[in-house]
Parts: sequence; structure tokens; C-alpha cells
Amino acid sequence: MKHQLTRIEIVMADVKEKIATVVYMPGTRLPSVRAAANSYGFSPSTVVEAYERLQTEGTIYSRPGAGFYVAETTAPLSLTESGHNLDRAIDPLWVSRQSLEPSDNVLKPGCGWLPPDWLFEEGMRRGLRHAARGDATVISEYATPLGLPALRQLLTRRMAGLGIDAQPSQVMLIESGTQAIDLILRFLLTAGDTVVVDDPCYFNFRALLRAHRVKVIGVPYTPSGPDIETFAKILEEHKPRLYITNAAIHNPTGATLSHATAYQILQLAQASGLYIIEDDIFADFEVKPAPRLAALDGLSRVFYIGSFSKTLSASLRCGYIAAPNEWVESLLDLKIATGFGGGQLAAAVVLSALTDSGYRKHMSMMHTRLASARSQTLPRLEKLGIVPWLLPQAGMFLWCRLPDNNSATELANRCLSQGVVLAPGNAFSQSKNAENFMRFNVAQATDSRIFKVLAQALV
Repeated sequence: MKHQLTRIEIVMADVKEKIATVVYMPGTRLPSVRAAANSYGFSPSTVVEAYERLQTEGTIYSRPGAGFYVAETTAPLSLTESGHNLDRAIDPLWVSRQSLEPSDNVLKPGCGWLPPDWLFEEGMRRGLRHAARGDATVISEYATPLGLPALRQLLTRRMAGLGIDAQPSQVMLIESGTQAIDLILRFLLTAGDTVVVDDPCYFNFRALLRAHRVKVIGVPYTPSGPDIETFAKILEEHKPRLYITNAAIHNPTGATLSHATAYQILQLAQASGLYIIEDDIFADFEVKPAPRLAALDGLSRVFYIGSFSKTLSASLRCGYIAAPNEWVESLLDLKIATGFGGGQLAAAVVLSALTDSGYRKHMSMMHTRLASARSQTLPRLEKLGIVPWLLPQAGMFLWCRLPDNNSATELANRCLSQGVVLAPGNAFSQSKNAENFMRFNVAQATDSRIFKVLAQALV
């Protein structure tokens, strides 16, 4: 049976979360007992007991007559979600762990990648054979700091097709999109800075930001991009240093950024000194190109990143960062400090696969296959009363509203016991206002057993 938090535990968990995310920094005075009691809607005695337990743990300390303060040395960081709801089904890392667990008997419509047999397997095999027969240094030595020149040149040509003007010297290869974001966060941020994310957004953005101990604020996402009025208010009131978003196909909603919204974002960013990370991991899933912030901005305030784990291979890791020249040197230093030189093999195989004569045909077939999967999945979900927030034109995701009185968290737990891994809405939501939503991956939802389990588990 799931443990229900007591009121004392709720207060303790909330204080610990604010300390972990540097909302309460070391030495910060906590709200008074009376103020906290009013905020939580609990009795003062409940808050007193919670504060005293936190003091016993060494998390906070008291000054007679002055209140309670955050201890100078706090507990080690825990990336597990905390707060009023400790159910791991809404924890971004829980979703990732369940999706990554190997099992032939588990169905994973909540995961964020394609089935293995949907990927460009033959092209990757040809690339591996080519690398094995080629220069021995590719399989034995470190890569140069920026990475394989031929792949960086190819990437700049691909960017040019999206209107992004970049030189190979502005492109740095890394191991994944996640590593790209991590390096940029190390470069730009210090603990306590504020970062804006879409609400909802890719859940690992939130987990990674938590690891950097920064304050995270969500901006509501609309079918054409972030809500501009709210975005402007956030910039004015909270002075964030960074905004992280998807380019092209948004995760989890499948929405597409409009030109008007893109221009407004950049105008606000320029006026407020905001930097932007634009993650374009789903670029090759597009049918009709959407505007890129990096193109409109000229790589002035925008870090443009991507990888190939969704189209080529999640096993052979390769990604990239495109950034202004003056930032690249510092990012290279961070890359060497945290991962040394990196390898050449992944980049060589990715280059071979991307230039393979079959890749374009493979992606064209992928577009058709995903469109077919969407057309088959939508009526199956709608039959259960699960309706899409919007109808995406491309990509693998459907962001869906559940029938009334259904909790996505509880539904995910019930389905997991039946061997189906789902992705409940609040794992993606900074404000935790998506309890009635679920993200479905149409490429992973072709098995009819998924819908039988859902039908049984829905209230």
C-alpha cells in the first residue's frame, strides 16, 4: 500500500525540496511558524513539529527569538522528486528508469524513442563495417577537441537548410543532447540562478536542472509556443538567465513554434539578456520545417543542440552544440574537464549513416509510418475517452487528456502492475497542473494489449 504523507512530512518534504533547488539557500531564514501554517493551511503545532524534526536532522537550525534558518551544510543532493506528492510515478527519473529497464514482456507507450526495428539499422551496420575497415585511429584514439571535421561540416550544411548560418569552428561534437545541455548549464549558470522551461516540457530538462541546483519556472505552452504574455512577466519579475525549449516538434505536446511567437521570444530575450538552449533532436521527423530560434537570432544568444539517438541509434551516442565562436573555447574546456577527448567511432559511424544513400528514403518511410501509427492510435485512445490536446503534424508523441476523474499518476501505477509503462503528465509539468494528461508514443503503441490494460485501469 502506498504511504500517505502526514502533514508534518509534507512540510518537511517541501522545505527539503526548496533547499535542494536553492529556493532556500544556506543561511536563509525560513518563514515564521505562523506564516508557514497559513501557507500550508495546517496548524502552527504541525509546523513547529516539522521544523523541530528538520533541526534534529541537521537540515535547519534555530536562533532563539529570531526563527529557523537553513544550515550552512545541507544534505547531499537527491534528484528524486519531493514535495507534497512523493509518488515516483510523477518523478522524471522514475519514468526514465522504468522505460530503460530491459524486459521482453513490458510494453512502453510512455517511452520517448522508436522501437529498434524502426531505426536505420542497415545504415548503421554499413557505417560500423566501414569504420572497422578504415583508419585504425578511429577505433583506438581520442577525438580532437571539436570532433570529427567531416561530420561538423555536414552538420553546418544541414543547419544551413534550416536557415542557421554556422561555421564548422562553431560546432562541437559531444556524446548526447543531455551532455550538451549539461555543459551549457555549467558554462552559464551558478547555483540559485533562475531558468525558464516550457510547461509541460521534456521531463529530463527538469531533472537535469535540479542537479544544477537552480530555480526552475514553467511558462505555459500553447499550440504555437510559450504563452508570450506570461513569458514576458516571468522575465520581468524573476530575471531568469536561461530558457530551454525544443525546436520544431515540441516534447511532449507535438506542437510547433509559430514565426510570430519565435520573433517575440527573441525580442524579449534580447531586451532582458536571456540566453536560450534550442534542442532540435527531432529535426529529421519534420515534414514541414518550422522556424528555428537559432536561425532568426543568428546564433547570437541561442545555443543550438541536437543528437541522433532518435533516428540512428541510442546505443552509439553522438550529439553536437552550435554556438557563437567566443563561447566555444570555454565549452571545449568544460568538455575536456568532464569527459576528456571523447571518441571518434560514434562520429565516424553517424557520418557514414547520414551520408548513406538510403537515409533519406528511410526517413521518408518513417514519416509515413508515424502518420499511419498516429491514425491508428488516435481512435483507439478516443474510444477510451482519451483525447489529444492537439493533432500534431509530425513526430511520435500525442499529448492527451484523460477522462474526468482519472489521475494520470494512479493510472500509470495501475498499468505498470500489468506490464505497461506510461508517462503521466505531471512528470512533464513544473507547476504540476497536468495530472489529467498523459503522453503516448504512437510508435510504441501498436500492441492491442496496451489498450486492453488501459480500458481495465481507467476509472
